[in-house]
Amino acid sequence: MLRHAAYPFLLAAALLVGCNRDKASEAGTQGMNAAAEEAATDAKANPTIDNPNVASDVEAPNPDAPVLTFAEKQFDFGDIRPDSKVQHTFKFTNTGKTPLLIADATASCGCTTPSWTKEAIAPGATGELQVQFDSRGKQGLISKQVNVRANTQPNMTTLYIKGNVLTN
Repeated sequence: MLRHAAYPFLLAAALLVGCNRDKASEAGTQGMNAAAEEAATDAKANPTIDNPNVASDVEAPNPDAPVLTFAEKQFDFGDIRPDSKVQHTFKFTNTGKTPLLIADATASCGCTTPSWTKEAIAPGATGELQVQFDSRGKQGLISKQVNVRANTQPNMTTLYIKGNVLTN
């Protein structure tokens, strides 16, 4: 009985497929040519711009680029007293072949403040990035990150701090 009830649905589906196929063949070459012309016109109106700051998939990294090598990339303050400021200094070395320059360092929230060596770091030389955390208004486990942007490849390095802000 279910088989007989399904026949009208199958017939309707076959007619729809047949109708759609006829419409597709009507468009044929003319429809494809129109789409190709539209794409060509769009390409002329909006040419691709080569951005030198975006590395391509085939571009090799610069072997002479500076390399930012941190002694550690994360630090645990452990227990932190409420309403106090704690700080840690991350030490780094330029292990590359050209001078290293840190453009900026940004923290994930206003309670964390980074400061860093502003001068260019020669190959083999060291520098420091100090991170201060203000526990005022915070409570419990904290985890913050500091993004360091420099003239390296890749140009972004992330440092992490964590701790446990005690309650009063």
